[in-house]
Amino acid sequence: MDELVPITDAEGFVALYRRESPMLLTFCARRVLDGETALDLVAETFAQAFKGRRQFRGTTEVEARAWLLTIARRQIARYMEKGALDRKLVQKVGMQVPTMAPDEIAEVERLAGLPDLRALIGAELARLTADQREALRLRVVQELPYDEVAATLGVSEQTARARVSRGLRALNAALEGEGA
Repeated sequence: MDELVPITDAEGFVALYRRESPMLLTFCARRVLDGETALDLVAETFAQAFKGRRQFRGTTEVEARAWLLTIARRQIARYMEKGALDRKLVQKVGMQVPTMAPDEIAEVERLAGLPDLRALIGAELARLTADQREALRLRVVQELPYDEVAATLGVSEQTARARVSRGLRALNAALEGEGA
C-alpha cells in the first residue's frame, strides 16, 4: 500500500488534490449528469476535506481516496436534497472554484460517459408507463411531496408512491445492467 504524504500541510493537501480531483470530477459528474455542477461539488468536497484535514487519521492513499469519496457522497446527497450548492464553505476557506469553458465542460461530460448515460436514461424513461413517467417527473423533477403528486395525478398517496418506486426501480435496474 502506498504511504500517504501528510495532508495537514499545504504541499500534502495540494498533492492530494492533484492526484484525486480528476477521479472525483468523474465520480460527481456521473451522479449529477452535469459537468459544471460536478466541478462545484468537487470544490465543495475539497473545501470540506481541507476543513477536516487535521481529523483525518488515514495513512495510505487508498484511505485518503475513500475519505474523499465519503465526503463527495455527502456533498452529492446534500446537493440532491437542497437542489443547490452551498458555496459558503468554499468562500470561507478561500478556495477558488475553477471556471470551465463550454468545450471543457463537454470534455468532462464525455470522459464521464454522460452522453451515453443520458441516452440510456432517456430510453428507459420511454419504456416506463405514462403514469410512472409523470409520477417521477412530479416527484423527482418538480420535487413535489407525495401528497401533492397524488393530488395532481388524482390518485391515493400510496398509489403515487408505488408509481414513483416502480419507475425508480426500473431505471436503477437498467443502469445496473449497463454497469452505470
